[in-house]
Amino acid sequence: MLVIRLLRTGKKNQPTFKVVVTDKKNPPRGGRFVEEVGFYNPVKKQRKLKGERIQYWISKGAQPSDTVYNMLVSDKIVEGKKRPSHTKVEKPVEVPKETSKEEKPAEAVQS
Repeated sequence: MLVIRLLRTGKKNQPTFKVVVTDKKNPPRGGRFVEEVGFYNPVKKQRKLKGERIQYWISKGAQPSDTVYNMLVSDKIVEGKKRPSHTKVEKPVEVPKETSKEEKPAEAVQS
């Protein structure tokens, strides 16, 4: 299955991203990709997307990641609502452990 996602490049604390079409099985960092269809620089707030090529790959069945989909909606390449890209995971509530000794009621302790 083809996916359109970000491929991180750049130095430490200076990220830049390539927007690439790749197989979902390939790793997100440094994996092989089919085609580069744009770039995104969050430090300088720059991005350039090749709209025609992205539309072509979507017509062939490529699925954009949530972040890339939101960029496509912002640039009006794709119509629709933005997706929540960062979902908050709720931590399970921990139940306090009971003591190993069974507590006896106060009435039973009488000597």
